[in-house]
Amino acid sequence: MAAQAVKNDNIFVRFGRGVVTYFKENVAVLLAFLILVVVMTILSPVFLTWDNFSNVLRQATTTWNLALGLTMAIIINGIDLSVGSVVAVSGTLTAGFISNNGMNIWLAMLLGFLIGALFGVVNGFIIAYTGMPPFVVTLATQFIGRGVAYVYANGQPIRCLVDEFNVIGTGYLGFIPIPVVISLVLFIIMVIVLGQSKFGRHLYAVGGNEEAARFSGISIKKVKIIVYTLSGIFSSIAGIVLAARMYSGQPVAGQGAEMDAIAASVLGGVSFLGGVGKLGGVMVGILVIQFMSNGLNLLNVNSFWQYIVKGVIILAAVYLDIIRKSRQKF
Repeated sequence: MAAQAVKNDNIFVRFGRGVVTYFKENVAVLLAFLILVVVMTILSPVFLTWDNFSNVLRQATTTWNLALGLTMAIIINGIDLSVGSVVAVSGTLTAGFISNNGMNIWLAMLLGFLIGALFGVVNGFIIAYTGMPPFVVTLATQFIGRGVAYVYANGQPIRCLVDEFNVIGTGYLGFIPIPVVISLVLFIIMVIVLGQSKFGRHLYAVGGNEEAARFSGISIKKVKIIVYTLSGIFSSIAGIVLAARMYSGQPVAGQGAEMDAIAASVLGGVSFLGGVGKLGGVMVGILVIQFMSNGLNLLNVNSFWQYIVKGVIILAAVYLDIIRKSRQKF
């Protein structure tokens, strides 16, 4: 009994330390989120209602899913600019398979899922085996993916009014939107993977010092291929869920979504210098970006200002990261 009590105490102690560490690491972004919520609640009585909150969370799931993959890419000192296009091509083709070809929805979603995975595999292989910069490779596949979506849909949205499919994007599990449940499950899985698995340790090692990781026996190519494949998979899930929510596959879907995911990642403490970043901080970054956009919309602020704000956020977050890194050297 005593041994069991000690074991339980250790569990609680570790949990407590983890919570304290989380708040210490993310105090700035948490404070920013708190200030944002207080200010917007004062300015708009609608802001803090459950309907608005659940709506924002549902909309945030696209950025949420993309950020899972982009965070890993940035940690290994890379980038994935193709995620927004994968959203479009996966969602458009899935909707087309169901509406135009009468395909079973599960088979259609599986094919859409595999299309996203294929984009990720291609990105990973090219980056790993040619040495081409991730920025160039994923920029190229961004154009390819967007082009495929436009060609397949002939530049027009493909309507998909199948209840069994649409419920994935519009339905609820209890009082929680189904897209939020899906994203939360993916988030929990990836937190465990990055924090507890061998792959997670290799990921941070590659991002921290690629040469040192290579000398320690880590397969750099394998890590990069897995990272970009996962990024493609998460992007395809985002695209399929978005198509279900919009009742259509749209070739313009996901346009600029990679910028929101990048902004959320760097705001959440992911370093563009590689090797640093946790999904817990990224989650708060996503909430800041989404609730900021929602608050500005509620206040009838021109949506164009959101681009300016997001750009300033990215510059400020990266600059603060550089300052923090330079101080750690001394």
